[in-house]
Amino acid sequence: MAMSSGPRMTMATQAVLRTLLEDPTRPRYGFDIAGEAGIATGSLYPILARLEHLTWLDSYWEDVADVHDGRPRRRYYRLSDTGAVAARDALDRASRRVPKSWRPAAGLA
Repeated sequence: MAMSSGPRMTMATQAVLRTLLEDPTRPRYGFDIAGEAGIATGSLYPILARLEHLTWLDSYWEDVADVHDGRPRRRYYRLSDTGAVAARDALDRASRRVPKSWRPAAGLA
């Protein structure tokens, strides 16, 4: 899949991108992203994998020294510089494709 084609813009993908765009340089781990985007982790990780494959996301594993309370290491994600630009553009294009009758009235969004 070429970077210019972008990911399939499902509602879940749009929610993930909006969540990441709130602070594009801030590393976020999956469970945090899923909670804020309002989607299940089972839906989240395939989306993150597609975005990373497109180079929209950078990711890394947390340092073992940072792990507390016996929990597993976290994988952190953040939008790449080009990914942040592409995400804004993709969300803008997706919002233009939604029929006006499906959009919330002003002040209700």
